[in-house]
Amino acid sequence: MNEVNAGENKMLMTGRKSIQVFGVNDVKAFDSVQVILSTQQGGLIIKGENLHMGKLSLEKGEVDIDGRIDSFTYTNKSMEKTKLLERLFG
Repeated sequence: MNEVNAGENKMLMTGRKSIQVFGVNDVKAFDSVQVILSTQQGGLIIKGENLHMGKLSLEKGEVDIDGRIDSFTYTNKSMEKTKLLERLFG
């Protein structure tokens, strides 16, 4: 079930308490209310409260996040890091 094909992004969410993300290339930013990931399908922003990264394996492209998950949003794949930060904090 955890196998992800090249170019594929997959998420497994259990209630609003945890989310497993597959196809992750990098973690751009992380704190207790927001996680910003670079995935094979573009940027992914996960927002919530008391977020905690339980597992991170960039070799396998997997990230597990626990806490109260309020939302997740994909960003444009071609978006540069500075533009992403401007949209988030500008």
